[in-house]
Amino acid sequence: MTQVEKLLKYQETDSRLLKAEQKLNEGESSKKYRQSRAYMKKAAEKLDQIEAKASEMKDNIDRLSARYDELAETLKDFEHLDELAEQDNAIAFYKRSAQSLADDLKALRAEINALTSAVREQVEEYQTLKKNVIAAQKQFPAVQAEFAKYKEEVQKEADGIAAELKELAKGIDADVLKKYQAKRSERVFPILCKLNGDVCPLCGTALSIAEKESASAGKVIECENCHRFLYK
Repeated sequence: MTQVEKLLKYQETDSRLLKAEQKLNEGESSKKYRQSRAYMKKAAEKLDQIEAKASEMKDNIDRLSARYDELAETLKDFEHLDELAEQDNAIAFYKRSAQSLADDLKALRAEINALTSAVREQVEEYQTLKKNVIAAQKQFPAVQAEFAKYKEEVQKEADGIAAELKELAKGIDADVLKKYQAKRSERVFPILCKLNGDVCPLCGTALSIAEKESASAGKVIECENCHRFLYK
């Protein structure tokens, strides 16, 4: 068996291993497992964000409430304007000041009410999300067990193919195999391709004169553009 034939046999077997790897990543139980894990992680982060936001809004409510109480206390001083000033212009000044304070209090109360409503919404969102997370956590062990079983089955298949590849590798030139495996790790596939005349069938790069001679002699050459192995 020539080097080309051995490499082709190796690649054919390796394609089965590639399919097994894809099965492990693309299987339904694998998807459910990854989605479940991702959801719980994202949800936990969201819960922390909601909690931090609610705490921040509560601090703002406390700050605004303190300011509201302060202004309300100040406004009490304006209840008896006739006692504060005897002149009409002085009374007018105090009335304007009292009205300004009243307007500030009204604006503060509106801001406090809006924040209180926002906090209530955050609490409701937190409770709903927390409920969903608890439900997901209860379901996760079953999802994890299903994935573990599926992974074991696929891994057993992959291990069997890997054992075949190990035997096939014994008849292949070490340097060629090393390059093959390097390309395989880069997710290049197929790695070994039959020439289309004197042109790489995948990228269309033409062979040099020296490469044509090597290919004609039955040697495996490397495309200078896409770096796949080529043979005649």
